[in-house]
This record gives sequence, C-alpha cells and structure tokens, in this order.
Amino acid sequence: MPIAIVVGVLIVASVLFHLLTPWYFTPIASNWTSIDNAVDVTFWVTGAVFVAINFFMVYALVRYRQRPGSTAHYEPENAKLEKRLTLWTAVGIAALLAPGLYAWAHFVNIPDNASVVEAVGQQWDWSFRFPGKDGVLGTADPQFINDDNPFGLNPNDPYGKDDVLISENTVHIPVGRPIKIVLRSKDVLHDFFVPEFRARMNLVPGLVTYFWITPTKTGTFEILCAQLCGVGHYTMRGTVIVDDQRTFDAWLKKQPTFGQAGHSS
Repeated sequence: MPIAIVVGVLIVASVLFHLLTPWYFTPIASNWTSIDNAVDVTFWVTGAVFVAINFFMVYALVRYRQRPGSTAHYEPENAKLEKRLTLWTAVGIAALLAPGLYAWAHFVNIPDNASVVEAVGQQWDWSFRFPGKDGVLGTADPQFINDDNPFGLNPNDPYGKDDVLISENTVHIPVGRPIKIVLRSKDVLHDFFVPEFRARMNLVPGLVTYFWITPTKTGTFEILCAQLCGVGHYTMRGTVIVDDQRTFDAWLKKQPTFGQAGHSS
C-alpha cells in the first residue's frame, strides 16, 4: 500500500509540473506552428499513456495486494487482451507519427519563391553567404579553403564572384519571406538551430543540407549549435536579426562580395 501511495503522488506531481512549469517553448517566430502541434500531440499521447499505465499499476497494487487466503490466478495466455493491446498501441503510434509526417512533408519542400542564404559552420564559429545579383551561389570545395578564402569558394566559378560574404557570427534576413537555409560544415558535425524558428538541420561534413523558414516576427534571435562538436561547443553561438525588407536590403548592400575581396580566375 505505501508503494501505491508513492506512485499515485508521483503521477499527480508529474502532471502538475508539466501543466504549471515556466520552462516551455520560446514564443514562435516562424511559419512552423505544425512542429509545435506535433510536439503537443506527442506530449498529450505519451502523457495519457503515462497516467493510464501508472494508475493501472496503483490499482493492481491495491486490488491484488497480498492478503491471507488469496492466491494468484495463473493465466499464461489471453488472446483478447493481446488484440486490444495491439490495437491501442497501433492507434497511439499512428497518433504520434501523423502530425510529424504532416510537418515533414512541408519541411522538405522548398517554396519556389524562396531566397537563399548559406550558413557555414566550423569549430566554433558561424559565417554566412548570400548569392549576388545572379541569384546563384557559387560552388565551394574544401581544397580551396585558405587564409584568404575561408569560405572555400571556387575562384574559377563565375557564379561566385558576386556572392556576398558575412564573416562574422551575425546575419540579417528579411521578415515575411520564405528563406532556404543551405548548410555546410568545414570540419565536424554541427547543427543550426534557432529555438524561435523551431526548424533545424545538421551540418554534415562532405554534404550540403538545407531547410527553410518564413520568419514572422522582426527581432534578434540566438543561433545555437545543437550537436556536441568539441570542447568549445558551448561557445558556438551566433545571432540572426530579422529585419523589414528595406532595412535588410540596406544592410546587404554594405557587405563585401567574393570578387571585391580580390579573387579572380
């Protein structure tokens, strides 16, 4: 009986902590409310299962506790119970997967009118690149990386001459427009994550990955690396500033291009 009381108290305390805790999502600042909805569904489904199973355990501890003269009933198989468990487990898994699959279907399909920005990760800094007037990012390869060309851009690629280079940890993007964020790593596995945007993706050495967002609020947000990338992982932070279109355009015009840095074929 004492164990049943302890388990019951833990159930109630866990539910109250979840409902009353001040530690929850940061206010969303992008189009990805579907990701929040998927997480909410996961909380409700797993929470309901947690409460149901543990209250059943409390019931079993009380109902079937050891008492003088009582003996256990041996039932090695129960086909009816197994079918019910299989059915409700399938329903629970479907409820968990459906919202995530819905969000993922949109997550991997980039809108045709999306602009592009590249985020480059290295231990333990961020840098960024925008396409120039041609709207195309030039090719890049680790073999071209040196002190004068930290982005590793191909100096023989004409599409890279007008690429806008942001060598610091702060980048600006416009509000209300879909943006494809292309990701590249110079060394190890990193992850580009802005909590207010919800969306995130790994930077994998040797690969180019991507995701997209539509910022819905102007403001300043912190960029985090969400993969343990070495002893300086905790310092790998940056800043993304969401501006109105006019402010963003004015900022972008002031940034240097690859060609202006003296690189030529």
